[in-house]
Formats: sequence, C-alpha cells, structure tokens
Amino acid sequence: MAYTCRNRLQRIIDIQSITLEHTVKGVTQEHVYNTLIYPIYRISRRTYYNYLSSNAKADLKKLESNKAKQMALFN
Repeated sequence: MAYTCRNRLQRIIDIQSITLEHTVKGVTQEHVYNTLIYPIYRISRRTYYNYLSSNAKADLKKLESNKAKQMALFN
C-alpha cells in the first residue's frame, strides 16, 4: 500500500511542478493539461485539477516519517 501511495504522491508532485513551471510563464492550466499532461500521464481533467489542489509534498513527508518510525521499532 505504501509503495503505491508513494508513487502516486510523487506523480502528483511531478504534475504540479510541470504546471507551475509553465503557468509562471503565462500559459493557462488548460493549455498545460492539453499539451503536456494528458499525452504523457493519460489522466482526466478532473483528476488533473484534483492533483493540483492536493498537498502532496506534505503527505509524502508524513508517509516517509511514518515509515521511519516503523523501521525504528525493529532496530
């Protein structure tokens, strides 16, 4: 479960980074979705906007800290 969740969070962070990189230059999110995100990731527009509203970096940090705590139990 954690491995799949970590991959999904990393994919969300990648998509957010691509979007931020291009919207700073004045390109719309719709254009970024149509030209860069959809051809590569094959996600729906609704999923794309859900990914943009997600706080994936904080969730990934929490996941990693929980994993570190679990590993400490065995040491």
